[in-house]
Amino acid sequence: MIEITQTAQAYFHKLLQSQDGDAIGIRLHAVKAGTPAADARLSFCDADDLIGDEWQLECEGFVLYVEAASAPFFEDAQIDFESNATGGQLNIRAPRIKGVPPAEGAGLIERLRHVIDSEINPQLAAHKGRVALEAVTADGVVVLRFGGGCHGCGMVDVTLRQGIEKTLAARFPEITGVRDATDHDSGQQPYYKAS
Repeated sequence: MIEITQTAQAYFHKLLQSQDGDAIGIRLHAVKAGTPAADARLSFCDADDLIGDEWQLECEGFVLYVEAASAPFFEDAQIDFESNATGGQLNIRAPRIKGVPPAEGAGLIERLRHVIDSEINPQLAAHKGRVALEAVTADGVVVLRFGGGCHGCGMVDVTLRQGIEKTLAARFPEITGVRDATDHDSGQQPYYKAS
């Protein structure tokens, strides 16, 4: 399930020793699992923090407790610690934490939603924006609706043509175009005000 390198195990063991025996292990859980905003969280835990359904991974000198609901999202995950001049960095690579890509043979809409949610929206989030798939027309035009900082933004056409449309066209040769269905005049907090 989860691979914890020797360097990561040694790092966790050292951290636990610094807790004066109060913590019994390390707890791992996913926040917002299955979404583009998913993240892995680690914390010290004592017996009161555990509810009893956690997966337990016996490591050298400690136990890693994985929240049961989070366990599927950590399938094939790797935890590593890399030493460097400033001390080091803990890395958690969990390829399933943001969700599993659609299966081979999945429909166009499912595949489009996955790319929008996992690749495009995380980039738009930097400007407090987002986009949602409204429809795919019979002639292959993808219809999108913008929200957040993209709703009413003066740069939305550039975002649509130079970013989103190019990304989708490269991934989905069956689409014929991308259209914005947003009423941008009603945007409340655009990232860039239209001139």
